[in-house]
Amino acid sequence: MHKILFVCHGNICRSPMAEFIMKHLASEAGRAEEFEIASAATSTEEIGNPVYPPARRKLAEHGISCEGKYARQLTRRDYDYYDLLIGMDTYNIRNMTRMCGGDPDGKIRMLLDRDVADPWYTDNFDATWRDCVKGCTELLNSFMPFGK
Repeated sequence: MHKILFVCHGNICRSPMAEFIMKHLASEAGRAEEFEIASAATSTEEIGNPVYPPARRKLAEHGISCEGKYARQLTRRDYDYYDLLIGMDTYNIRNMTRMCGGDPDGKIRMLLDRDVADPWYTDNFDATWRDCVKGCTELLNSFMPFGK
């Protein structure tokens, strides 16, 4: 089982989009049982809030539900539990590393080789969708199916 945690600032736009896109891609590939996928925030600003409505609508446009998802904050215990902690931008990576007490096992990584577009500021949920699909597709492809 591969355990992946996607992380952004508030856990209401980018990281839940990545979480549910990754779940969808794994399911479509017949590999959902290989993964445990979740998301979290580095800040406390949105804790307990649902996915931001425009992000929820963008996922729904592609037949993906994020029903029942509420923002939560990254904890130090997450570092021990998850195999990978995937940040959306360099700011997230800095905060994740600080919050986890470092990255001795090399688990903290960026989704892309650049920052994922932040729709909170740009209002461009299409760009964020494209970034998350690209990063999640590459991530899924980086794992060989069990038994192969």
